[in-house]
This record gives sequence, structure tokens and C-alpha cells, in this order.
Amino acid sequence: MNRSKGYLLVLVTLFAYLSWQLIAPFLQYVLLAVLLGFVLFPLQERLEKRVSPTIAAFSLILLAIVGFIVPFALVVAVAAGDATAIVQNADQESLQLSAVEGWIADQTGMNVDLASRLSDAAQQVGSVALEQATTWFGTVTHALVGFGLALFLLYYFLRDGTKLLAWVRSVTPLPADVQDDLYRELDEVMWAVLAGHVLIAIIQGTIAGIGLFAVGIPNAAFWTFIMIVLGLIPLIGSFLVWGPAVGYLLVTGEPILAVALLVYSTVIVGVSDDYLRPVVVDRYAEISPAVILIGVLGGVYAFGVMGLFFGPVVVGAFIAVVEVVDDNYERLEESDPT
Repeated sequence: MNRSKGYLLVLVTLFAYLSWQLIAPFLQYVLLAVLLGFVLFPLQERLEKRVSPTIAAFSLILLAIVGFIVPFALVVAVAAGDATAIVQNADQESLQLSAVEGWIADQTGMNVDLASRLSDAAQQVGSVALEQATTWFGTVTHALVGFGLALFLLYYFLRDGTKLLAWVRSVTPLPADVQDDLYRELDEVMWAVLAGHVLIAIIQGTIAGIGLFAVGIPNAAFWTFIMIVLGLIPLIGSFLVWGPAVGYLLVTGEPILAVALLVYSTVIVGVSDDYLRPVVVDRYAEISPAVILIGVLGGVYAFGVMGLFFGPVVVGAFIAVVEVVDDNYERLEESDPT
């Protein structure tokens, strides 16, 4: 390596580091823009055949707000409201705590005042909320700025996506056919995660949530949201919610509803997984449940909430890149002029 190349590499490394420092505070929202851009870009290409790229991008921004961001915000708001109600509005009548306390006393011989403990917890939550009001205000402000940034980036990803892809191809030191293989593998991994796991988790959690609503489980909206999140984790899924819900109905004197929920969740929710997942995943790259599990758990630690989506993508992309390297390494080594 000569002096000029070394100098350029130092500059690239320096500015890459500084750029990362600028992106890191809003990484969640940048990843959100990338995710929405990936999903909507095929529509952008179709719309550009009828209207200008600017109009197409603006139209899809509105679609993203109405079809993705607003519904997600509403679901989170409803779930948060239910979560608050679980703690703040806990009483003997609404949650039938007396029946649960009686069952605990019969089984263990211990008298437990669940209502009093939940009330104390609610007071503690209120105190913490008051103390953290300033911090929460800053968090809300950061979130608003972040969502604005995500929409701004999404617009440019859509409008200039073709130019961006062409630039990436031009600066990638790989033959065109190898790049085609690489990007096809990455595209299949992305769609496999989104359609084969995220979409299935949403469907499963919603179907299971309908069962909770039908049998009258308190705060069913919150538990439905939890089941959707759990559905992203292989071998765990919604059972961690509907299983205890069946037990709750049994100890509160509703055996018929408990059996109905058990049968519904076992058959309907189980069938949705057994039939929908193979149909969807077979259209794209098949990703091992181990990859999904590692990706989801590690992704949350690495990327926060967006890690639920991008964690499996990163691991799956690594495997895809290794396969492309394995298929083309010897040919690339022979064609290397150095």
C-alpha cells in the first residue's frame, strides 16, 4: 500500500466514524426508514411508470403514515393504556382477585392481598412518573424529531432509490453477476424475515388475541400486543400468554371458557403456524429458527426495538454472503489482477 492509498483509507475511516456518531442517536429511526423503504420501493418503481418520482414518493409517504406508522402508534397506545390500567385500576371486582387469592390460600395456606399490592405498585409507578416527567418530555421530543427524520429519509430513499442502488453497484468491487447473486440473496433474506416471520407473528398474535377478547380476559389488547412480540421468537410464541390465560379462567371459576380458549388456541393458532409459515417461507429463503432466535434476542440488545426485525436479517445476510463467497471465491481469485 502506497502513501496516497493509506492517506485515503485514513480519511475514509475518520469520516465513517464521525458519520456513525451522527447517525447513532437516531439509529432506530434510520432503520425504520430503511425498513419502510425496502417494503415500499417495488411500489415506487411501479408508480414511476405513471407519475413523476417526486409525486410517487410523496404518495407512498402518505401510505406509510396511514398504513404503518399510525396503526402501529395506535396499537402501542392501546397496549400502553391497558398496561397502565392493569396496575392503576386493579380491584377485586374487575380482575376477580378474590377468587385468585382464595385459590392461592387453598393451595398454599398463605393469605395474599393482591389488590393491596397492586395498589402500592400503582402508587410507586405514579411517583416514578412524576419524578421522570422531564426525562419523558425529552424522550417524546426525541421521538418526534426521529419520526420526522425517518419520513424525510424515506422520501429520499424512495425518490432516489434507483440512483442509490446504481451508485452502490458502481463502488462495489465485484463483477456484475456476483453482485446480482449477492443482492438477490439479501433480498430473499429480507423478505423471508418480514413475510415469513414478522407477518406470521402479527397474524398469530391477532388470532390468539381474538380468543382472549371472546372469553373476556381483562386488558386483552395489551396481551394481544405481547403475543405479537412473542410470536417473533421461535418455539415460544403466544403460548406464554394464552397458556396462563387458560389457568386464570380455571381458577376464577370459568372451566368452560378455559377449555374453549385452550381448544381455540391449540387448534386455530397452531394451524395458522403450521400452514401459513411453510407457504410464506417457501417463496423466499428458508431461515432456520435458530437464526431467528439469535437474531431477535441479539438484535434487541444491539439495535433496540428495530432489532426485532433487523437482527434476523443481519444473521441471515451473513449466511447469504458466506454462500455467495463460497460459490464465487475461486473464480474471483483467478480473475484478480494482483
